[in-house]
Amino acid sequence: MNNSNNKKRPTSGKPSSDRKKTTSTSKLAMAKRSQNKKPIVKKESINVPKPIKSDEIRLNKYISNSGACSRRDADIYIQSGNVKVNGIPVTEMGYKVKPGDVVNFDGATLMPEKKEYFVLNKPKNFTTSNEEDGDHRNVLELIKGATNSKMQPIGRMDKNTTGLLVFTNDTDIIRKFSLPNQKSPKIYQVSLDKNLKFEDLEKIASGVTLDGHRLFIDEISYIDNEPKTEIGIKLRTPNVKVVRAIFENFKYNVLKVDRVAFAGLTKKNLPRGNWRPLTEQEIINLKNI
Repeated sequence: MNNSNNKKRPTSGKPSSDRKKTTSTSKLAMAKRSQNKKPIVKKESINVPKPIKSDEIRLNKYISNSGACSRRDADIYIQSGNVKVNGIPVTEMGYKVKPGDVVNFDGATLMPEKKEYFVLNKPKNFTTSNEEDGDHRNVLELIKGATNSKMQPIGRMDKNTTGLLVFTNDTDIIRKFSLPNQKSPKIYQVSLDKNLKFEDLEKIASGVTLDGHRLFIDEISYIDNEPKTEIGIKLRTPNVKVVRAIFENFKYNVLKVDRVAFAGLTKKNLPRGNWRPLTEQEIINLKNI
């Protein structure tokens, strides 16, 4: 019985040599057509110009930048009709101020300031308090040559505490670091009247209870190549007075507290009583904390 699979398939009527010629001719024709084709341009490779950043600014931010109040408080003034733009009351939330617009806030014309940031290595006998006292002066005296803008320190520091203190006219940043839940790290060098016992160091490292509140310590250690009266401590509380209270709770007298780092900033290479402007990267880091 013949198997159908063994049947020979019919061949083309053209000789094999002709078939080869036809194949090679078609390949040449395809090659020519491919050369004439325009290159395919992917959409991703087209350089589309980015829109120009607008100089417009939201009205509440404009008010905040002027130092009049925070953005949140500015919204209240706007809603109550106490803000005018070019003489016309504006109550619209999200309204944007254009270059050249005149903004009147609660009866006064605003002039937004450029935001500035400085770090000071504070010496003793200067305080952040505005209270008059013949024994100490205000820290603002130390940076009066830095700028004509109205600056404020971030946080408080008493006259006996030295070290890193940040100043700015950015009310949003000042408000941010004044919030109770703001837990940026601070590092202090503390000088004691006697050597800190190792067992006391371990007790402090495990946490301290002050006035019924539990305080957690990020790090505490003896300072290398220094007497055991010199202690480094890292914690997140904004209250500098707590640093003294920690050691006084263990019956040590605190001779000196020096803040060496605040929110990622340091006073490295900054002599006592001197200031410097923050770098662009430092400002970005401060805002992102």
